Amino acid sequence: MEEMIRTEELTKVYDGRTILDRVSLKVNQGEIYGFLGLNGAGKTTTIRMLLGMIKPTSGQVYLHGRRLTPGGDLWNQVGYMVEVPYAYPDLTVRENLILYAQMRGIRRARNAVNEAVDQLSLSAYIDTKVKNLSLGNAQKLGIAKAVIHQPGILILDEPINALDPAGIVAIRELLKSLADKGVTVFISSHILEEMSKLASRIGIIHQGVLLQEISVREFEDLRAKKLYLGVRGNPELAKQKLIEAGFHAKVSAEQILELSNPGAVQRPELINQIMAKAGIPVYLLRVEEEELESYFLHMVGSDLAKELK
Repeated sequence: MEEMIRTEELTKVYDGRTILDRVSLKVNQGEIYGFLGLNGAGKTTTIRMLLGMIKPTSGQVYLHGRRLTPGGDLWNQVGYMVEVPYAYPDLTVRENLILYAQMRGIRRARNAVNEAVDQLSLSAYIDTKVKNLSLGNAQKLGIAKAVIHQPGILILDEPINALDPAGIVAIRELLKSLADKGVTVFISSHILEEMSKLASRIGIIHQGVLLQEISVREFEDLRAKKLYLGVRGNPELAKQKLIEAGFHAKVSAEQILELSNPGAVQRPELINQIMAKAGIPVYLLRVEEEELESYFLHMVGSDLAKELK
C-alpha cells in the first residue's frame, strides 16, 4: 500500500518551549487517520507543518512520497481545512466556491461547485451569503472547499466542530466514501466517540509527543473488556462460587460483580450456568468494552475528562 503522508522526527520549538517533540508518523493511501489529543496537545501545529504553513525547527514532512519543500507543486493534490473555515462573508456559497475553484485552476468550475455542494448537502444554501450561514453550514462550506478539486490527500483540523448530529453523520459518510475511492484522510479531533466510528488508524498525541499509533483492529484487542454480573441475594456467595470455578471476581459498591477474565468475557453463558448450578438467580449479565475515551485518558494519564466534552 502506497505511503501518502510521513513525518520524520518532526519538532517545533517556540521561545524555548517544545510544542512538538520528534513526531514520526505515517499514513497509507485510503486510510482515515484519526489524530487525537487534548486541546493544546500539538494537533494543529502538526497539521500546519504538514501543509507547509509553518516551518519545523527540525524534521521532515513527506507527501506522496516526496519531501515537502517551499514553492512545490504538491498542493494540487492536497485539500485542507485548518481551524476556522475561512470564506468571503459578503459572497454567497456559490460565489465563494466558484472563486476557490478558479484559484485551484479547475476548468469546469461550476460543475465542480455543484458536485461539492451536493456532497456537503449545501444545495439549499447555495445562494446564501456566508455571513448568514449557521456555524455548522459554514463548517460544511470549509470542507466543500477542501474537496472541490478531488485531492488525493485530505487534511482536516477539527472538521465536525459546530455540526449537529445529522451533519456529523453526513461528514462521516462522505469521508468514508472518499477513503473507499483511495483518498487519504488525516483528521484531527478531540471528539473521540466520532473518531472511533470513523478512523481506520489512530494516533494519540499528548504534550507534543506521539504516544501511540494503532489500527482500529489493534484497539479492539487492546481495550479492556469486562463482564458485569448482578445476582439476587448474596453477591459474596456468588463471588466465592466463581473463585471456586477459577474466575477472579470483585464486588463493586453497587453490589455488582465484575469479571475481567477472557474466559468469562468470551463465554458469559458459562458464568450463567455456574450461578444456576449454585441456585443463585441472575438478573444482570452484560459484557462491556472500554470506550476510546477511557482508553485515551488512560494513555495520556489525565483525569481532565471535561477537556473532551
